[in-house]
Amino acid sequence: MRIGIRIGDQQFTATLDHSAASKDLLAQLPVTIEMIDHGGVEKTGPLPGPLSLEGQPEGADPEIGDLGYYAPGNDLVLYYGDQSYFPGIVVLGRLDDIAAERIAALDGAVTATLEAR
Repeated sequence: MRIGIRIGDQQFTATLDHSAASKDLLAQLPVTIEMIDHGGVEKTGPLPGPLSLEGQPEGADPEIGDLGYYAPGNDLVLYYGDQSYFPGIVVLGRLDDIAAERIAALDGAVTATLEAR
């Protein structure tokens, strides 16, 4: 399952896994999210509704380039830096190609629009 992510004039793609959480995300698309930067490692922003946690572990240690969900805040997360294990993190899939590097170059808050591909 692939999605498109647009931030400003830049286009990215991501490949989702086949989890219940990813299917819930697809059901919310298209969506525009105001995202803020956290610690120079991730961009996060609230989704319209929560995603299923069915079949998910208590937390995760996302890798650079992962697309994730932070359940306690109901936030979509774009990981472009190294984030350690944290409870409530769900990895939904991977950003494609060099998207993480390109997102890392975007300073501060961004507006991201996600749509199914």
